[in-house]
Amino acid sequence: MKEVALSAIHNELNAKMVPFAGYNMPVSYEGVNIEHQTVREKLGVFDVSHMGEFLISGENALKLIQKISSNDASKLTDGKAQYSTMPNENGGIVDDLIIYRLEAEKYLLVVNASNIDKDWNWISQHNDVDATMRDMSDELSLLAIQGPKAAEAMQSLTSIDLQNMKFYTFEVGTFAGVEKVIVSATGYTGSGGFEIYFRNEDAPQIWAAVMEAGEEFGIKPIGLAARDTLRLEMGYSLYGNDIDDTTSPIEAGLGWITKFSKDFINSEALKKQKEEGPKRKLVAFEMDERAIPRQGYDIVDENGKKIGKVTSGTMSPSLEKGIGLGYVPVEVAGVGNKISIQIRKKAVQATQVKLPFYKG
Repeated sequence: MKEVALSAIHNELNAKMVPFAGYNMPVSYEGVNIEHQTVREKLGVFDVSHMGEFLISGENALKLIQKISSNDASKLTDGKAQYSTMPNENGGIVDDLIIYRLEAEKYLLVVNASNIDKDWNWISQHNDVDATMRDMSDELSLLAIQGPKAAEAMQSLTSIDLQNMKFYTFEVGTFAGVEKVIVSATGYTGSGGFEIYFRNEDAPQIWAAVMEAGEEFGIKPIGLAARDTLRLEMGYSLYGNDIDDTTSPIEAGLGWITKFSKDFINSEALKKQKEEGPKRKLVAFEMDERAIPRQGYDIVDENGKKIGKVTSGTMSPSLEKGIGLGYVPVEVAGVGNKISIQIRKKAVQATQVKLPFYKG
């Protein structure tokens, strides 16, 4: 089991630590609901240092990225970031990722912790253009400082203008006295904030400074359990749940980051699927009565016939109702349409809704 640089601090804070993607990670500190509301109303800090980071550089760096990713990375300029997927050859997704353009010939790819080795091997296998690849996953730490008070609370730690930083842009600068920190206006919560990348050895200094600067604003450490409820309220896909090697970006509602203005792995087949329409679709639903849809529960029609599976589900702390995502046949999909979730022996009715669940 790998340890993140801040493991000792999480243990001191009495975090509940669990194995996650090969790392010992804090799942909660005070409890999911308290942590969730802290991020929605104030700000919280997540240690997400288990994520993977690959540096792709050289004159053919963009050529390689264009080949392996579905979005159009040629649209990036220095200081811009982009959400994308890596399609496989069978219509599924190797991973979803964020691409940062550091310089014209230097990009940082941020991938899911559980897929670091798989992604590295996949990209290496398709690197027939001699782009330089470096796996920095074990060298870098990553904190997500999320919530409506994040910019105000963290401004004292940097000369970067946090208040006016646009979504999916970033700057490299000094943060909490540490040089060459990537400060990025990205996140997985829907409540605004930043993700900051820095070397492992600087983690204790940065953590202490973040907690001190945020104290008067009500900052708290937040675990991975609340990260999951926050992202689900926004309808953000989680790899391994809502998207995986068998789900296409078109089925998953990720057509907006699948650009056919260029060629990429399996682009022809995905283009055809988009034109003809997928056979199934990822839909969002709210339970009509008090019940919690869990991952893996069957989705059934009015006759009790199984038509799909719940891919993510929880009791929404903000809405105080059961919410979920799942794939259903395209003819069943539609906002306002009814489906049922098989919860033990009872089929409980749910209504399909438009994302996000949480409107803020």
